[in-house]
Amino acid sequence: MPTALLWFRRDLRLGDHPALLAARDAAGPDGDVVPVFVFDDRLYDPSGNPRRRFLLDCLAALDADLGGALVLRRGDPARVLPDLAAEVGATSVHGSADAGPYGRRRDAAVERALGDVPLVRTGSPYLVTPGRVTKRDGTPFQVFSPFARAWREHGWRAPAASPDDVRWRTGVRSDAPPPAPELGGVALPPAGEAAALAAWARFRDERLTGYAEGRNTPGTSGTSRLSAYLKYGCIHPRTLVADLAGEQGESVRRYTDELAWRDFYADVLWHRPESAREYLKPELRAMGYDSGPDADQLVAAWKAGRTGFPIVDAGMRQLLGEAYVHNRVRMIVASFLVKDLHQEWTLGAKYFMEHLVDGDLASNNHGWQWVAGTGTDASPYYRVFNPITQGKKFDPDGAYVKRWVPELRDLDPKHVHEPWTAPGGIPAGYPGPVVDHAHERQVALDRFTRLRGR
Repeated sequence: MPTALLWFRRDLRLGDHPALLAARDAAGPDGDVVPVFVFDDRLYDPSGNPRRRFLLDCLAALDADLGGALVLRRGDPARVLPDLAAEVGATSVHGSADAGPYGRRRDAAVERALGDVPLVRTGSPYLVTPGRVTKRDGTPFQVFSPFARAWREHGWRAPAASPDDVRWRTGVRSDAPPPAPELGGVALPPAGEAAALAAWARFRDERLTGYAEGRNTPGTSGTSRLSAYLKYGCIHPRTLVADLAGEQGESVRRYTDELAWRDFYADVLWHRPESAREYLKPELRAMGYDSGPDADQLVAAWKAGRTGFPIVDAGMRQLLGEAYVHNRVRMIVASFLVKDLHQEWTLGAKYFMEHLVDGDLASNNHGWQWVAGTGTDASPYYRVFNPITQGKKFDPDGAYVKRWVPELRDLDPKHVHEPWTAPGGIPAGYPGPVVDHAHERQVALDRFTRLRGR
């Protein structure tokens, strides 16, 4: 009786899963499929506790959807998968393609180790597989807007069918999962495919029409909050765009633009794998950055949400409270670290990856490079976010700040982003600004000017 392995990675769902269909077809009507997830220490150990916990919860939900058939193993996939294939008599191993630098190396090693048993890659976590959208001369795009135009012209496949005729093999030995980490009160979203589909339905039906404006106001529920589900493949972006087929309007356009950004950053990483940790604009490596005890103290204040700039502090406290930060606020806090505190973007990118539940290497690290001016942004380094004006513009009534910075909840909205202007001064327990933004902005620009003049 034919047996196929289905290797789950960033596709923890049963619906719209092309690799699942390929495994079913390989097994045939009389065969069965063994679903497996491998805890790879190279990926699991560096993950922060929020991502570990969410992954474990997603795997528990997937196992329930599989009727308890999910096999868990731990170790090097290049050893674990050949051993499991031999154990169950599998004639093929199936999975979605992995576009990340490590994932590509790992899959090549697994393919070699499997020998005569093929590793079949079908589908990917993206609307358009990285590497497929290029300029007319075949070179990759380096700026988002032309990429997005070509991406839309390229188009994408319809969602894959959801089969109900897969014979999942049960009774295969499964290792115990790693212990679930304690999160100290961090509130994560509910895990799994059903939760992802429910979150999408709520957003589509209740908030999508106002997305064009709501996406920039962190004090309202204006975004989809699907990033963690997309990170682990509890839902595929094809499902989203299929639901939006025929829909028009600025909000739909803006939302699909966000999916295009996700594909764009994955494409950049595909072509420039070193950009996960190296500067896309290497000439900016020589930018001067601050170090020493005073700089360390400022970084500690940024991490704790104690900078004295309310929108920055609210964002950093949201990160610690929900393992998530609103996208507009991500840009503000990143700019503050790089341009006001004069720290390398790599420090912030690493800290975010440790704390975000939706921490995605391509999106996170290239997002940080965009803000730092070292990446794909068509504007130069001199874009500096003003945390006061950003707060006033995008959180005008102070709702976001007041949620995450309780010291400021009693302030009139006109003072909440500049608490030092309140009649009674800065409320007790809240710090004054740790830096002078106007001065530090000029310092950043002067350093960039000197670097360009070399």
